[in-house]
Amino acid sequence: MGTDLAFDALADPVRRQILGVLAASTECSAGEIAEQISRVGRTAVSSHLRVLKTSGLVTERRDGRYRLYALDPAGPARDVLAFLHELFAATLDDVRVAAQTDAMPERGRATRRAQ
Repeated sequence: MGTDLAFDALADPVRRQILGVLAASTECSAGEIAEQISRVGRTAVSSHLRVLKTSGLVTERRDGRYRLYALDPAGPARDVLAFLHELFAATLDDVRVAAQTDAMPERGRATRRAQ
């Protein structure tokens, strides 16, 4: 279930942009994040942060009256990355094998034409 929520959260471009901001720093407040996201206002950033927190991609730490957000490397992001790595690794292996198989005759033909 956590991975499904994480994929749902990652589907939104604003949330991906927020994750990019958090990846570039240790922790940020909602206001600091909103300053770097021009597509939406501060209230929308807070709503997106709530979704990211619920999905387990982001943690929240209270420091006085501030809430500081950070990426959660131990959350479902690890499962999402493992799934994508496995998916693309298998696909890239298939592409590599196909390219090597198709490239062999092409090189021979190109060499003969050049002579």
